[in-house]
Amino acid sequence: MPDLLLELFSEEIPARMQGRAAADLKKLVTDGLVAEGLTYAHAEAFATPRRLALAISGLLKETPARREERKGPRVDAPEKALEGFLRSTGLTKEQLEVRADKKGETYFAVIERPGRPASEVIAEVVQGVIANFPWPRSMRWGAGNLRWVRPLHSILCILSEEGQEPEVVTFDVTGIVSGATTQGHRFMSPGTITVRDHDDYVDKLEAAHVILDPAARADRIVHDAEQIAFARGLELVEDKGLLAEVAGLVEWPVVLAGKIEDRFLGLPPEVLQTSMKEHQKFFSLRNPASERIEGFVTVANIVAPDGGETILAGNQRVLAARLSDAAFFWENDRRKSLEEMAAPLAEVTFHNKLGTQGERIARIAALAREIAPMVGADPDMAEQAAKVAKADLASEMVYEFPELQGVMGRYYAMEAGLPQPVADACRDHYAPLGPSDDVPTEPVSVAVSLADKIDMLTGFWAIDEKPTGSKDPFALRRAALGIVRLILENSIRCDLNSLFQLSFVHRLEQFPEVFNVFVYDGDEPSDQLVLTAFGEHSPVDPGKDYFLLFESPRNLYLGDDEMAFLNGEPKPFKLPKPADLAYDLMTFINDRIRVHLRDRGFGFDIINAVTYLGGQDDLALRTQRVEALQKFIDSEDGANLLTAYKRAANILTAEEKKDGVEYSYPPDAKFAREDAEKALFAALDAAEPEIDRALGAEDFGAAMTAMAGLRGPVDKFFDDVTVNDENAIVRRNRLCLLNRIREAMHKVAIFSAVEGG
Repeated sequence: MPDLLLELFSEEIPARMQGRAAADLKKLVTDGLVAEGLTYAHAEAFATPRRLALAISGLLKETPARREERKGPRVDAPEKALEGFLRSTGLTKEQLEVRADKKGETYFAVIERPGRPASEVIAEVVQGVIANFPWPRSMRWGAGNLRWVRPLHSILCILSEEGQEPEVVTFDVTGIVSGATTQGHRFMSPGTITVRDHDDYVDKLEAAHVILDPAARADRIVHDAEQIAFARGLELVEDKGLLAEVAGLVEWPVVLAGKIEDRFLGLPPEVLQTSMKEHQKFFSLRNPASERIEGFVTVANIVAPDGGETILAGNQRVLAARLSDAAFFWENDRRKSLEEMAAPLAEVTFHNKLGTQGERIARIAALAREIAPMVGADPDMAEQAAKVAKADLASEMVYEFPELQGVMGRYYAMEAGLPQPVADACRDHYAPLGPSDDVPTEPVSVAVSLADKIDMLTGFWAIDEKPTGSKDPFALRRAALGIVRLILENSIRCDLNSLFQLSFVHRLEQFPEVFNVFVYDGDEPSDQLVLTAFGEHSPVDPGKDYFLLFESPRNLYLGDDEMAFLNGEPKPFKLPKPADLAYDLMTFINDRIRVHLRDRGFGFDIINAVTYLGGQDDLALRTQRVEALQKFIDSEDGANLLTAYKRAANILTAEEKKDGVEYSYPPDAKFAREDAEKALFAALDAAEPEIDRALGAEDFGAAMTAMAGLRGPVDKFFDDVTVNDENAIVRRNRLCLLNRIREAMHKVAIFSAVEGG
């Protein structure tokens, strides 16, 4: 079975596009071949700065012959219908078959498609892929119409089979004719290379100073850099993102190491590392004893005759200029107090409907003070940390390197002599930014981080800028998940709904007059009214139905009927209040915690069984209940009791529907006739107080244990007792007894949501 080797050789492909381009090439070509019936055993794609390559092994020599039957129009159908069918099949009328069908005699086409050589199919597929390749950005050059990321120079496309001469798959793409040749390294091995198969291709490229596999280039960079660092008593700072980028910039990596001038060693290591990475793609070398960044590694794409001294000298000159700028920013920022640094934020708009950064900081500080006792932090320190946490946003260093926000805030706070927890909160309050990020654990940092994220959510909820579908421009889902992780991973006991309401109140206090409201009666507006935030103390009649006719950032125009006015059709208007907004926001948080708990291995049914209880605004407590319920359901007693619950609930639901009543009155033990019935009354009398006590003590394991004691009596009841007794009083009492079982179990969770049983 033949193997295919395809290479598209061009000018330099941007490193950020190479991985995706290689994956697209593999998918598009293999999908195209399979769609034509040309299957394969294995495919692998590669990328270097100047080439995309694809190796496919175990291809069929030709596509299998196919026979296709297609149903056409009826024999008595209009002539134009028949003509269209003939065009679509490529047959003549004489070649059609007439068969009896349930609607009458009908034309059928039997199309025999013979097998096609692999080379013919490959040529068609590859031409189509090249012509329609999904580059994020592409260009045209010369007189042709082909679009490619950079000018395409040559196409290598050969079919090879062991013991046979390779076959060139010949095709033409806007004047570029495919062949069996490629080129090596631009400078160290110029000239044409002819290849026979994939192994020959890889070997000859390496001899021509090109390492085809990007993973192999990355491994060489890391190995050589670690060896150089070790020889100098330093260690390489790991940076996977930079490694992938640099491996995409070179075809023959040559690692060179340099030293950072002593005058820059006093800069924070993050500044050195960021400046070298962003501006020059340098790796940092760290002194393990002092934790200072003292050296760098650069990767050249050529073996220089002087061992790289000229390259290093040039790089060090540019680096010195860059680091001089960083040192200038560092010194300028340190001359200011944090209060002076933060002052410009009072004039920086956070959002046109949510005020300035300065106003937002004031809200976060007030909320952090309220949260502090819940997380074990000092309220004064939490408030202080919140007031300075975002000061570095106005610093020159963060203006130059935005990714250092928070990091620089910590250094400036330490320089100002602020307590270490305050300084750490400047850095940590942004975390977690992603699902794999570490969560702050220091109490002051936790308080400020929670306040920051809560204010973010309540602000955008107040102006009705919620995530919709896949759109989340303000990263509100990330903020919500951050709140969930902060609470759960720090075991914080708090009523999140109340915190949301408190945040809305802080916003109300800061902006007591949010809107001007004009109420239209007919065609003319009434006198201007003032609407305070969220409808509190509103002069608008709360008992009257209004319609929002038009709105601008500071004005609302309301009508008391459904007249069309200004901006299209009016819509019903309800003045939002903190409690309503907080409830809606808790619904959003519930969705996030469901996903979080599902990722931890809990079933959605278990999560829902607890969530449906309502009043579960203490996320840590809710999670403990979910954990206990999952453990109980996984046990033999739990599984059997769930089965009994489902049986009781099904009987009760069916009888209530049939009778048109609810059997919710307390059952009376004096009507119990059977021993099993009396035993169940006794078991419930014993279990219910124990369940209540355990739930009151938040000992959910004990509550599950008490509930498990019902398993035997419930099983015995169903074995020995007929619920639908002939005596109406006995029947009603037994149905009420089933309801008592349901209500007792619903104290722990809504078991109807649990699957199984």
